[in-house]
Amino acid sequence: MRREAAESLAIQALNFLAGDPDRLGRFLTATGIGPQQIRAAAASPGFLAGVLDHVASEDALVTAFAAEAGVEPAQIERARAALAGSRWEREMP
Repeated sequence: MRREAAESLAIQALNFLAGDPDRLGRFLTATGIGPQQIRAAAASPGFLAGVLDHVASEDALVTAFAAEAGVEPAQIERARAALAGSRWEREMP
């Protein structure tokens, strides 16, 4: 996934979270960021990757966002990887 498309999807995810006070509250609590800081933070690819991490952290949340955005849930992980790099997984013997 291209970085621009990943950023666009992450911004959609942020708007999705902001559209519901409960979802936004859980996000703000998890990140420790204040509502007045979101706009400045959104300019950072690391923050946008964190938005997608948060959305992907709950099955119900990722399913609801994917349905609203018209994407497959796997696209959310691809977008997150494009913004933050692949997740490291430990090799198991």
